[in-house]
Amino acid sequence: MTRLSVIGFDADDTLWQNESFFRLTEERFAELLADFAERDHLKERLLEAEKKNVGHYGFGIKGFMLSMIETAVDVTEGRVDGRVIGPILEMGQEMLRHPIELLPHVEETLSNLSARYPLVLITKGDLLHQEQKLAASGLGDLFAGVEIVSEKVAGVYSRAFANHGGAQRAMMVGNSMKSDVVPALEAGAWAVYVPHGLSWALEHADPPDRHPRYHEIPDLAGLPAHVATVAGE
Repeated sequence: MTRLSVIGFDADDTLWQNESFFRLTEERFAELLADFAERDHLKERLLEAEKKNVGHYGFGIKGFMLSMIETAVDVTEGRVDGRVIGPILEMGQEMLRHPIELLPHVEETLSNLSARYPLVLITKGDLLHQEQKLAASGLGDLFAGVEIVSEKVAGVYSRAFANHGGAQRAMMVGNSMKSDVVPALEAGAWAVYVPHGLSWALEHADPPDRHPRYHEIPDLAGLPAHVATVAGE
């Protein structure tokens, strides 16, 4: 029996660009409210709002928009008006419309691995927007299953891999130490960290460097070789 029977992939900042759009919008938001708060202070306030609101709105652009509006109300002491709220809504809508930009080596790596293993996309965020991004990416046919979840914890990985031999025979690949690596290892899977360069503060976690099932690669080009090693091919 092969040691590996399924490979899971994160989506945002693993397969396509995502965090860079949030950073650009955050800069525009700071410029919009420059008369009311310094850039660093405003970003701190926005992060506080996102932390508080993620349990209410979930992950994604819509929750980010609402957190920006809340932050604008707070830093202006309620004086914010449509001249600020309108541009915030426009920025969020631009993010929702932004075309998909695949990261390097994504297409060839997924095509290579999907010929030998079922691939499962496991991503968190707004259901409609994640479905739209997957459709726009052109990668949908390469996945045997898609799981769009509100949070990534060990139980989510156990359920996602249950029909493919179980987490013990699964590998999870992603750019978030907190969401893609740590809980996948807790579920019993192998986990591959592919750093993106930009990381949301709420996704930070210490790397499990000594864990026997943990591995880091600089980009997806190195994934097929690591899969072959794990699988004993």
